[in-house]
Amino acid sequence: MALALMGVVASALGALVATRTVPNTGSIRVSTPSPSVKLGIYSDSACQTVLSSVTWGTLDPGGASSQTIYLRNEGNVPVTLSMSVGNWTPSAVQSYLTLTWNKSGYALAVSSIVQAVLTLNVSASISGITSFSFDITISASQ
Repeated sequence: MALALMGVVASALGALVATRTVPNTGSIRVSTPSPSVKLGIYSDSACQTVLSSVTWGTLDPGGASSQTIYLRNEGNVPVTLSMSVGNWTPSAVQSYLTLTWNKSGYALAVSSIVQAVLTLNVSASISGITSFSFDITISASQ
């Protein structure tokens, strides 16, 4: 370790003063960001338009309809995708509609985008229901 030479100097009042310079070194610990899970759901492949709802249109008994969506991992850790449905209105409609998708268990890397297809199947035996709604929950887990 280098030290500056000790010097003795006279102050304006005639007192003697001793000075010494001590160099310093150190480092700053770079913090690692906390794991963050964040999933974006979009209606376009460029991920510019956030998906706010899905409109299935008018479906026939025994028919099906598919919708394409895009998922982007906006967190800082890889995630696994899953989907669930709920909040059926009317509640009886859940006995006649089945929603599936092609990304169950899919591993989505950080900053990656994947196309997903949601398919809604209508039972041929549906009757008495003319409109419906439900919630789709897509989850990303570490």
